[in-house]
This record gives sequence, C-alpha cells and structure tokens, in this order.
Amino acid sequence: MNKQIIGIIGSGAMGAGIGQVAAMAGHSVVVYDNNSASLERAKASLAATLQKLEEKGKIPSAADVLHRLIFADDIHAFATCELIIEAIVEKLEVKKAVFTEVEKVVSDTCILASNTSSLSITSIAAACAKPNRVMGLHFFNPAPLMALVEVIPAIQTNTALITLARELMAQWGKTPVLAKDTPGFIVNRVARPFYSEAIRIYEEGIADMATIDWAMTEIGGFKMGPFTLMDYIGHDVNYVVTETVFHSFFFDPRYKPSFSQKRLLEAGWLGRKSGRGFYNYAAGASLPEPNKDMEAGKKIFERILAMLINEAVDALYLNVATAADLETAMTKGVNYPKGLLKWCDEWGIENCLVQLDTLYNDYHEDRYRASVLLRKHVFAKDKLISNFTK
Repeated sequence: MNKQIIGIIGSGAMGAGIGQVAAMAGHSVVVYDNNSASLERAKASLAATLQKLEEKGKIPSAADVLHRLIFADDIHAFATCELIIEAIVEKLEVKKAVFTEVEKVVSDTCILASNTSSLSITSIAAACAKPNRVMGLHFFNPAPLMALVEVIPAIQTNTALITLARELMAQWGKTPVLAKDTPGFIVNRVARPFYSEAIRIYEEGIADMATIDWAMTEIGGFKMGPFTLMDYIGHDVNYVVTETVFHSFFFDPRYKPSFSQKRLLEAGWLGRKSGRGFYNYAAGASLPEPNKDMEAGKKIFERILAMLINEAVDALYLNVATAADLETAMTKGVNYPKGLLKWCDEWGIENCLVQLDTLYNDYHEDRYRASVLLRKHVFAKDKLISNFTK
C-alpha cells in the first residue's frame, strides 16, 4: 500500500485534516463532498494551513502538497482510489447509505474505511456487497497533530488488511493501535468516566465544576479538566458519543449519559464553539474560581481515577486491546499523563479496588462494579496489572 490514491468522504475539519495527512505523506488525495461551499472552505483552509507550515519550515513546499489534493463534488472522482476514508456525520444509516453508493464507483480491490468514533464497523460493512474490505480507521482531532489512529477490523474484514493498515498509518507518521469492534473502541470507551463521573460529582453537589477541573489538572496532572474538555470538544460531539456508547452497551449503567449535559445540547450551548457550555465564554465573562482544598481535591481525583482504571482493566479483560495498545491509546489519543494500567500499578491495585467497592457499597449502583480482573489480581496478590497476559 505505497503511495496509492486516497479518497476522503467529507470536507469538514476531520475529513480535511485526514486529507492533509495523506497528502503530506506523498499521496494523491481526492476530497469529496456533495456540498460545494464546504469544499471551497476546506480548500482555502488547507491552503492557509500548508502555507503556514512552509513558513515554519515544517514542509518544503505548500504548493506541492496542495497540488496533490483534488476537491470534488462528484462521487465518481473516487473511481481510481485504492483506499477511501469516510469522515462524515456520526449516524449509522447515513454512513451505510454512503458506503453503498461509494462501492458502486470504486474498484473491487479498493479498501473502504470509516473514521467513526463509536459506531459498529460490522454494521457499516454489512451494508456493502464486499464487507471483507471494510474496516475502521479512527483518527483523533485535529488529525494532523494527534498521533493516534485506532485500527478496527469488523468481524467480516479480511485479516490481511489489518497489517496493511497499521503499516500505512506508520508511514503517515501515526501511531496505530488495534481495537476490537466494540462500542467506543478503546479511547471513547475507556475515557467515558473522565466525563461522566465528573458530572456525577457535580450533580451531587460534592464540588463545583471549576473545583473538579482544578483537582484533575493540579492534582491529577491532566492537561484539561473534564468540564473544560467537554466544552472544548463540543457537547454535540461528546454527549452524542456518550449516548451512542450507552445504547450500544445495552444500557449498561456504567455509560449512562447525564441530564446536565443533555440540557446543554438541547439549549444549543455546545461549549466554546457557541460561546456557552458548562462555562460562559462570552466577552467579558469570567470563569469561576475553584476551591483549592487539597484533601477534597484528592478525593475527587481518586474517585475519577479509580473509575478510569476500572474501565481500562475491564477492556483488557475482555480483549478489546492489548495492554500495550491500551496504554498507547490513552496517552497518545487523549494525552493522559500516563497509561491507566501503569497508574493502577503505581497507586496500588488494592487502593483502586477499595475505592470502587466503597463507592459500590455507598450507592449500590452497577456503574461502580469492579472488573473481575481487578479483583482477581488483588486476591492473587499480583501487584502488576500492566503485565497481564492470558
């Protein structure tokens, strides 16, 4: 898979970003969108971005990269492509319909990939005449800057494509990890408690948003607190992923969405992009000050950390990914200070289990049930969860 022609479906921020990555890696790239205005915006934005990269000495010639990018509003422009990456709205029926149309245009050997962050690759593949050529390639936003790519085979995917995809992503300068086709894959599954448990603590009145954000950044070492990050991502994206994962896991209470975030979405308070979310970003508005009580902050941090570790351990137990790929995904995909399995080892498996069991005994809710793997390691007095192998 060397320097083949790449097709991108969708000219939004993610589609254009993936197109930029492929073009900078030396590929000819066809960016398709049925919205001509969106195509023009993407072309102008990419031209400006590439020019800045040239001025900074990051690329030798912006013109050369831009020359490899073709912007098309006719799907037949994909006829010579050898790999198509879809990056459109997160709606399963829309993606299935688009893949069905694309398959009529491309060659029998063209690989079809979805950039979905949480939808079933198997369901998308099932809409195709040749489901064995369909897989997931989940980039993270912004695609040119974020290193991680989740490689997700459907149950129908030709296994030879996994190796090819990982090699190609490495050629593009990305860090590929292999994920099982389960809701949220690695990152959007394991990271859910970072948001949901923070909201739960806020809704219970234990701490306000600013204090929770402070605890996770100052004590936990995260680059952004959960409320700041949700506002940055946008609630039209973050909440929808949470809801999708919740539904896809047959309404498992571990992934239950919150009314607090849903109301923001309903109000159109999407975060930074709309000027209002959990926080007010309007001109002249000031962000609230946190309560910097270290003891209270430590309790908040450890509660959320225990939930994150439990999710990572359970993903390991259920073979969603290897221990190494789980650690890579969380450090490269969402910039966590360290891998959660390593964090578990450093904090102590017993401490993590005590935290979870205390929460479960207090609430009697299944969202706080400890992973069987965590409990097994404690009973076996095995100190290193990160060395787990079956």
